[in-house]
Amino acid sequence: MSTAVSPVRPLDPDKLQHLLHQAVVDMGAAMQSTLILIGDRLGLYRAMGDCQPVSAAELARRTSTNERYVREWLNANAAGNYVEYNPATDTYAMTPEQSFALAQDDTAVHLPGFYHMLASCMKDEEKLTEVFRTGKGFGWHEHEKGLFEGCERFFRPGYLANLTTSWIPALEGVEDKLKNGARVADIGCGHGASTLLMAQTYPKSEFFGFDYHDKSIEQANKKAQAGGVDNRVHFDVAPAKAFPGKDYDFVACFDCLHDMGDPAGAATHVRKSLSSNGTWMIVEPMAGDDITSNLNPVGRIYYSASAIVCVPASRSQEVGLGLGAQAGEKRIRNVVTQGGFTHFRRATETPFNMVFEARP
Repeated sequence: MSTAVSPVRPLDPDKLQHLLHQAVVDMGAAMQSTLILIGDRLGLYRAMGDCQPVSAAELARRTSTNERYVREWLNANAAGNYVEYNPATDTYAMTPEQSFALAQDDTAVHLPGFYHMLASCMKDEEKLTEVFRTGKGFGWHEHEKGLFEGCERFFRPGYLANLTTSWIPALEGVEDKLKNGARVADIGCGHGASTLLMAQTYPKSEFFGFDYHDKSIEQANKKAQAGGVDNRVHFDVAPAKAFPGKDYDFVACFDCLHDMGDPAGAATHVRKSLSSNGTWMIVEPMAGDDITSNLNPVGRIYYSASAIVCVPASRSQEVGLGLGAQAGEKRIRNVVTQGGFTHFRRATETPFNMVFEARP
């Protein structure tokens, strides 16, 4: 018995042109990504951050770089709308918006950090290709070191813009506790950007940051010492299912629950570590509960990062659930309630994140 096969429709020249146009845009963005990284490393964007017109020769002089390479770099950035070109004076300048996103470190938007992550993932491409063949995991700690610096630099602006101004205030009673003095644990803290920001904002509270990656904890401790808060900010190497301490008033997980091999096991440990009226804040990437709702520019970034970083990290650990960066609220709720939490709600959100509140 034969099974009828639906005929393949004829090639549509207009749809092909649309696809090729998209591909050209994507290829330009991909090729320019290396130049964005170079510009960040050499301080080219920072040297243009005052938004004043500058020639290629002057920018090269300011940054101790070669004029011929700098001119080509400037032209690529002008073609990509990351700087402006004035043909009448043969000069280049950044708009205030371009400067805000590319030339300044402590803003609510800082794009270069993403390109450090991207470069790291490209360097790991051969290893990740093999992971796709075998189904094995690839741990966070196994990635090229640029991923760790890039992750901190890319996510920190979001914390600066939202963490203490809208995310924590959206939680029931948490901000008052932090202002009066609370015990706080930051799980999966990486280089400690979120921990240190909370410590600076709430000087009466004591903070404990935990991450299984020892090199990240080394950096976090250096930052705590440099910031003069190491007397009440403590960083230690520990996994999410076994971090020390109890009676925490507040526990936070920033964009890391979906990376864990056993997120339900981590949820169980968080519940045991909390005080009787403690709160767990879970910040996760913005995502709907079905694939179709995530097929958009933000979802494209998150699905790609998930395939390269998040799912491999989870599958390198015990259980290896592989939630992925587009797990959605329903699956996160299921993980949290499996851990013994009875209260779960979406407290607030941004275009890039969902912020959940959980209590025992």
